[in-house]
Order: sequence, then C-alpha cells, then structure tokens
Amino acid sequence: MSDDVVATEELLREWIFEKQKAEVIFILDDGREVGFALFFHNFSTFMGRAGIYLEDLFVFPEYRGKGYGKKLLQELARIAVDRGCGRLEWACLDWNKPSIGFYLSLNAKPMDEWTVYRLTGDNLKNLAIE
Repeated sequence: MSDDVVATEELLREWIFEKQKAEVIFILDDGREVGFALFFHNFSTFMGRAGIYLEDLFVFPEYRGKGYGKKLLQELARIAVDRGCGRLEWACLDWNKPSIGFYLSLNAKPMDEWTVYRLTGDNLKNLAIE
C-alpha cells in the first residue's frame, strides 16, 4: 500500500491547514503526539444532515492497545454530536482483522450492502472532459 501514497508534507499542509478541507485531532502521551484522527464533513440526503467521515485513524505501534484509538474515536463522536451530525463513518480494509475487531468492540456496524467506487488519475480526467 505504501506505493499508493503520493502525499507530501507540503500537500497535506495545503489541503488540511490552508484550504481547511479536513480537520485533525491529535492525542498526546506525556506531551508527545502518539496518534491522530483526520476527518471531514460529508452529507446524507437520507438523513438530511451532515455526518463526519473518518479518513485516517492512526496510533503509533508502540502505543496501540492502550486505549488511544478509543479515546480518539470518543472525541470524534463528541464532535459529531456537538455539531448535530447524524453519523460517524469510515472504511477499513477487509484484511485488517485487529482494526475490525476494535471497531466491532465499539458497536460500529459494517456496511455490507455498500460498495465503494473510485475514479483517479486518467480515468478521473477522462470523465471530466467527456
């Protein structure tokens, strides 16, 4: 999967902090950043209100299993509730069994009836000019 990563620090700074297209919360241990959650608002016409989409949840390996991921999701849930959002959702790779187990332990429900589609690169550009 690392071959798929093309983001640079400059791009992340531009899109997250300058253009403000996403938000990020950090979790600290003794003043050191040990994890983060990057998210943005989406909208559901079914619900008639905004939701929050969690793009990335990351905790450094040496801090996993210590409750930091849960604390990040708890804070994200509080943000969603405070902002009147109808849901918090995210995607998880189907082979990531530890994360799936973690999400299920929080009572998150998999969305088995949905399939995610994506256009990137030339396919995206070609559709845009048709």
